[in-house]
Amino acid sequence: MYPENNITDLRQLIPDQLHCLRELHPLLVKIIDTPQFQRLRNIKQLGGAYFVFPGASHNRFEHSLGVAYLAGQFAEALSTKQPELNITPKDILCVQIAGLCHDLGQGPFSIVFEEMFIPERRADLSDCRRKEISVKMFDHLLSTNNLHSSMKNYGLNVDGQNESDLVFIKEMIRGHLNTDETQDQFMGRTKDKYFLYEIVENEKNGIDVDKFDYIARDSYYLGIQSSFDHRRCLVFARVCRVDGINHICFRDKEVSNLYSMFQIRSLLHRTAYQHKTTRIIEVMIKDALLQAGECIRIEGSEGKIFSLSTAIGDMEAYTKLTENIIEEAINSSSKEMGEAKTLLLKIVSRQIYKCLGKMKNPTMHFTMDYGITENELIENVFFYKKNQPDKPFNLREDEVSMLLPKCSSEQFIRVYYKNINEEVVETAQKHFDKWLSELKVIFTGSDQDEYIRETAQRMPNIRLSGVEEKRNITEKIHGYSEGHERQLFDTGGSQGWERCRHMIHCGDHPK
Repeated sequence: MYPENNITDLRQLIPDQLHCLRELHPLLVKIIDTPQFQRLRNIKQLGGAYFVFPGASHNRFEHSLGVAYLAGQFAEALSTKQPELNITPKDILCVQIAGLCHDLGQGPFSIVFEEMFIPERRADLSDCRRKEISVKMFDHLLSTNNLHSSMKNYGLNVDGQNESDLVFIKEMIRGHLNTDETQDQFMGRTKDKYFLYEIVENEKNGIDVDKFDYIARDSYYLGIQSSFDHRRCLVFARVCRVDGINHICFRDKEVSNLYSMFQIRSLLHRTAYQHKTTRIIEVMIKDALLQAGECIRIEGSEGKIFSLSTAIGDMEAYTKLTENIIEEAINSSSKEMGEAKTLLLKIVSRQIYKCLGKMKNPTMHFTMDYGITENELIENVFFYKKNQPDKPFNLREDEVSMLLPKCSSEQFIRVYYKNINEEVVETAQKHFDKWLSELKVIFTGSDQDEYIRETAQRMPNIRLSGVEEKRNITEKIHGYSEGHERQLFDTGGSQGWERCRHMIHCGDHPK
């Protein structure tokens, strides 16, 4: 059901452990087979978490293919169930392209580069959001690979006086216009098709195929069981008119499944994304990038040379910027790279910063929540009943509160200490504990248990069985396993062993 002018261009079947065999349109394959898209193979999906969870070896390349596939499945499902929506093959193809290219702007180690390194090194940049960079990279991909003509061959409007399809794709990638106040600014599609903007990245209520894929994929590779089933969302979604605008709504019985999505997202944050060792390693990577930033030279457009912090302004240079810079820094013989190399070797040998503790304080904190508040669940997610499919409604507040836990967010800070000398760390720990007691910080629930456990480990007269000798490792095949601490440091923490992270068991990943 796609527009095709060349019968020799065949769709390609791509295997995937989550979605089985995926069939991709020939135009998507042309986009995939470009240097700008292939760079995503060398950007890990979970950044520093790979140093903590050995199974988390997946990358942005796999995720982007999954989002493109699910975006097409979602649009086709709506088209099949509601032909009156007039979803055209061009609409579906544009949604798939947006899903495929939504992460083109990801930098090395994802959040480390975008939210930690760039703000500290380039405070002069007013907007270095990943989505904006993705749009710039998408433009660069099309122009350098002459894909405008290919897009026209498949019936898309991408240049001249009518660029509606190109504008539509960029608007879906950018995503931030998707609010009630600015919806009239959409130029790629008319108001009756605004629901299409909710498929790839839905900033209105957070229910989109980007989350569908990364929740399923991250859970699988981290070895975490997920109760959320994104396939049911595709089956029970339909478009309803709400206040004159078409929105994607869900069957009322799917409310538990949708809440499971936000709950598993929160679990992934607590277990992996915000794991204290993950955050330590990401801070160390950021510090190493700051040290190496001006020493790294990347050739960009017109032969100009860019540094790590300025490459973000030139898409040809940015195409060459991947996580391979870490290996380049470690193997560098340059004296200028000395401090960065030392930091990275400490990560490899597990000589990492120490976490002095976790505390709660209302004046300074890090917030971790479901990615959506209770009020947003009430106001922004619409449902329909089986016998009234065209009458969307919100859940009542009492219905939401019965399903959600009383607390939907957590606010805390962690204190890390860079000096890893045991005596110095012990002194710092005493000062930190004294500071906490003076602040009268209140710990509750699991935080209290964790704090007691960590404090007990530091006291010479208290010993928790197995704590000092074992380290737990989560892996997708074998689940939870334990390894001796000394064995892990002497073997798994060696540079010779760490090089195995960069070797793929069955050769290169299939496309």
